[in-house]
Amino acid sequence: MTKDELEPISPVEAKDMYLEARKQEVSQSTLDGYHYRLKHFIRWCQDVERIDNMNELSGRDLQRYKTWRRDDGDLKPISLEGQLDALRIFIRWCGSIDAVEQDLHEKFEALMPKLDKNDEQSESILESPQAEELLEYQRKFEHASRPHVIMEILWHTGIRLGALHSLDLEDYDEEHERLLLRHRPETETPLKNGQEGERMIALSAEVCRVIEDWRDHHRHDVEDDYGRKPLLTSRNGRMNRSSIRDAVYQVTRPCYYTDECPKGRDPDDCEAAEYGGYSKCPVNVSPHDIRRGSITHFLTEDVPEKVVSDRMNVGQDVLDKHYDKRDESVKVEQRRDYINGI
Repeated sequence: MTKDELEPISPVEAKDMYLEARKQEVSQSTLDGYHYRLKHFIRWCQDVERIDNMNELSGRDLQRYKTWRRDDGDLKPISLEGQLDALRIFIRWCGSIDAVEQDLHEKFEALMPKLDKNDEQSESILESPQAEELLEYQRKFEHASRPHVIMEILWHTGIRLGALHSLDLEDYDEEHERLLLRHRPETETPLKNGQEGERMIALSAEVCRVIEDWRDHHRHDVEDDYGRKPLLTSRNGRMNRSSIRDAVYQVTRPCYYTDECPKGRDPDDCEAAEYGGYSKCPVNVSPHDIRRGSITHFLTEDVPEKVVSDRMNVGQDVLDKHYDKRDESVKVEQRRDYINGI
């Protein structure tokens, strides 16, 4: 389809239609995330480039937007990549409604900032939109599978990998909808903070349903070397930490749940698409990145820092320094909500 065949639509109208289209598919917090990331693009269209018709957008315009957003927001490469990826998904959707050329979203491959290992290791995070999209896929196509129950628990609770590995069947309290974390070093399942890490964690009804369906239909009925009945099992006993980590690497690859690669790789030729190579994917995440994303998600939803600190077993000073990845603009708007009307 050529530009002459496209149907005119303003950037604002396109964004509103996109959010309306996603409303029944994602949570309100995810919609808010889409709105936040796209509002800068709308501002650029209106105030900088004076673009009033999405049909006019070209790859050159996207390059100009990237440069402007990087400088205007003083963004780190990892933050810029996240915002450009959100725009890429929006532009792809716009192509489906004849608002832009259908292959325009493919131009983003050349736009993505190059990240060095320091950028990726210090800032890597599973953001709410990606978590929601992955979990929606799993709930629909892989309900109560082992990777699904792993992702539901990690995202909903923000617990560490070691804590997930330590869980037994009896640590799930079906009646009260909660998990009990216990420090048991004598049977090789210690918690990072020892007995101070022991706590109960409330669960949502949806997460409970996934755990129960896993338990009743898919879990291997086995014991570990100490006669305990693990929650997460393989055929041989307790699922080990490296296997849990590999499962996370596998399912957080974007090509796994979207059939697309933000880096433009062909899955048939990508080493990260093969068993044993999942950790080589440049854009998937680790269990700790999920923990960081979960904490940020709870804070963005206005859950008090003290509650998040207790639930995730992390000191508030450490939480602020290492886990809270909210943009400053998000923080200031949340503070504004508290002072309005005073």
